[in-house]
Amino acid sequence: MRKEYLNPKELFDPRFFTHTVAVTGPAKLIWVSGQVSYDRDGRVVGRGDLRAQAEQVFESLTHNLKAAGATWADVVKMNGYMVNLNPEDVNIYREVRRRYLDPEKLPASTLVGVTRLVHEDLLLEVEVLAAVPERTPKKSAKKARARRR
Repeated sequence: MRKEYLNPKELFDPRFFTHTVAVTGPAKLIWVSGQVSYDRDGRVVGRGDLRAQAEQVFESLTHNLKAAGATWADVVKMNGYMVNLNPEDVNIYREVRRRYLDPEKLPASTLVGVTRLVHEDLLLEVEVLAAVPERTPKKSAKKARARRR
């Protein structure tokens, strides 16, 4: 599998995302549903605090990626939904997000302002798409020896 991070010269130079990420070759694609700042018991973490919510969201995304055999290096697309989108909150979001992403290989990304999420205390939801090289099963040594006979 090969990933290409493309920023066409005809477009502006993005600082926080890549315009296009192309994946070629055998890959396992992983779609992670939008994660919000719920703890393990389904309670909102960080009521009224975007930074605390962003940290919870990115930790939840990390757990999902790991469960599927992926890491942040495998993320090729990210969609974010922020309640009452404003420059200060966007900067907080970018600051937290920066801890997880390689600045040389940023995913294609969208951030949308919304009026409300599924729960009135939630401020942020983020979903990702990851592409992991498809691993072909290795033939067991026993089967290989049997074929040589």
